[in-house]
Amino acid sequence: MSCVLFIEHPTLDGHKIIEITLNAERSLNALSLEMIGLIQPALDSYKDDDSVVAILLEGSGSKAFCAGGDVVSLYHALQEEDGAEFATQYFSAEYRLDYCIHTYPKPIIGWGAGIVMGGGLGLLAGCSHSIVTETTMIAMPEVTIGLYPDVGASWFLNRCPGRTGLFLGMTGQRINGADAKYLGIGDRQLDNQQRPELMTALLAVNWAEQEHAAAHINTVLRNLESHSDASQQVSLVREHFDLIQTLTDVDCAGDFVTALLKLETDDSWVNKAQRAVSHGSPMSIAMIYRQLHTSKRLSLKETFIAELSLSVQCCDIGEFTEGVRALLVDKDGQPNWRYKDIAQVEEQFLDQLFTNYWPRSPIADM
Repeated sequence: MSCVLFIEHPTLDGHKIIEITLNAERSLNALSLEMIGLIQPALDSYKDDDSVVAILLEGSGSKAFCAGGDVVSLYHALQEEDGAEFATQYFSAEYRLDYCIHTYPKPIIGWGAGIVMGGGLGLLAGCSHSIVTETTMIAMPEVTIGLYPDVGASWFLNRCPGRTGLFLGMTGQRINGADAKYLGIGDRQLDNQQRPELMTALLAVNWAEQEHAAAHINTVLRNLESHSDASQQVSLVREHFDLIQTLTDVDCAGDFVTALLKLETDDSWVNKAQRAVSHGSPMSIAMIYRQLHTSKRLSLKETFIAELSLSVQCCDIGEFTEGVRALLVDKDGQPNWRYKDIAQVEEQFLDQLFTNYWPRSPIADM
């Protein structure tokens, strides 16, 4: 069976809503190059199809929308001589798809139930209407694999309230649906059981005036959300906002790490962040701090171009492959990080990472 399913749902007025399902349940719908290669041309074709009024993007099964990019396949590819070429191909295709979703001329509804990590969040964050539920669990855990929050995170994390995006990026902290809505990553919070009702309501809409498509969808979602129990969920990010602001009011990543680790608390949410920073890649933490500070004024396109350069360089230096090996391949939980302490990460090294990898980016024509 195909790793991506496409189903056309006829509306009552003769239009179509396309349901796109990431169909790799065993891998928690990890986003592979094959998946991207199927979704991108389909979206391109739907742009000019007047019968298609909206798209619904979701993951198969109940566990995950998408648990991230297929980093294990990328890890194995990087062991080969043409590893850097594959990394460029993979990230270029992934970022093109993300950019396409962000800028798509028709509504894309993202049903973000279950696990939404890394590359999965890149898809969901780009949707015009992103939905979270009571089972949504979101994270950008790249600090644990020697990478950084990519897939446009330089853009959407910097648009979260205060410096919450910076905190989440450097800690990889997991958040729920209520957090996502508070942060602006999730537009609506529904119950999982409302998924069939959503499609039924969308198919009953009069789509004759397609310029009002977004408003029609908002009306449907607003009504469903008013009957949802998921909206009663508590946002721990909101509850910790003042603490997050204090911890991130620093002049370098090292000061953040020091401030976080010296906290003496039995708050389990904070303790998880402390453990992540203690065991994550010091290079990644320093890189994420710089990434989110230097990208604040970039356009969306400039964001993806900068991230592509940084991602390929991360693959070149080996920190990413070591992180994936320790966490997902050998699963020994003992990564041999390039730096043992964040104080050892040289500014010159970071300068090199943030230098353009190519004279002209492979995705400059987006």
